[in-house]
Amino acid sequence: MIVRRLKVKDYRNARERTVELKDGRNAFVGANARGKTNLLEAIYFAGIGKSFRTPRDKELINRDCSRAFITVETERDTGNETVKLVLDRAANKRVAVNDVPISRMSELMGVCPVVLFCPEGLKIVKEAPADRRRFMDIALCQVSKTYFNLLSRYDKILQSRNKLLKSGGSRNALAPWDILAADAGAGIIKSRRGYISRLAVHAQSLHEYLSGGEKLELEYEGVSGESVDEIKSALLAKYESDYDNDVRQKFTHTGPHRDDIKLSVDGTDVRSFGSQGQQRTVALSLKLAEMKLLTDTLGTSPVLLLDDVFSELDCKRRKKLLAVLDGFQTVITSTDADFDGFDVNVINI
Repeated sequence: MIVRRLKVKDYRNARERTVELKDGRNAFVGANARGKTNLLEAIYFAGIGKSFRTPRDKELINRDCSRAFITVETERDTGNETVKLVLDRAANKRVAVNDVPISRMSELMGVCPVVLFCPEGLKIVKEAPADRRRFMDIALCQVSKTYFNLLSRYDKILQSRNKLLKSGGSRNALAPWDILAADAGAGIIKSRRGYISRLAVHAQSLHEYLSGGEKLELEYEGVSGESVDEIKSALLAKYESDYDNDVRQKFTHTGPHRDDIKLSVDGTDVRSFGSQGQQRTVALSLKLAEMKLLTDTLGTSPVLLLDDVFSELDCKRRKKLLAVLDGFQTVITSTDADFDGFDVNVINI
């Protein structure tokens, strides 16, 4: 998939702007506070249906306006598609694909697939497990509407189970919610475990190349089991053994909402003990691996969005990264146009 054109109106500091993108490497170049990341964010919004910088859509509307508009035109082997979004201070956002309004965000997933790496991307490695779960969920939602719906269902079940725990629910009262949570949770865990297994193949080779030979290992941390039935049984057993603790602390201690990814480099857990450079290289390797895996799964490549990444890399790693991007459409934000002799479509902002 290629993003051919981005149009925004009254979006953050851009009153009206149209940007033409090319195959391969593109770069929004300009001084700080000119709006480079805003344009990158608009492409991301068209792919995921939300911002990566704020959960509040209304913050994206220019302060002097009542609405903001985003249009992203894409090109695929199977035909062109256009995503249009309207953000409104007085109403919920509206999304249309090829001028047909959609009522569920799951219908947007995969239309304009994106992979983002930004300075906050280090959270995947060094911050809380929630950031690593989000990393998996965003990728899986783009390739599977079933997963998106399963995740939404699990969240609702979990809220109901926790509400019951807060009221001191008995084992009998919790039993139906245990079954529902285990059923949905098992599907999520199986999908995530399979995803991490496939992701590891790409991430290991990319990390070895970027780091100069260090070995990266990934492991999904959750209840045991390979099949849905095995995972479901393991979850039900944990709900039983955790009952007293769940009631005492009034929340569910086990399930996909508590799982994690173990990340090791040469046997060392980089989540806790990795250097800043190691953590950055691991995070970038994971994102590039996500790019390759989504391409394999979707049969078309996502657009890779790199926000202010080059300022964090030394010259050697910058050249290696630019080389890895061959064959993918990439949008980079940068304060300078020095790309070490690589062919980059520079768009001054």
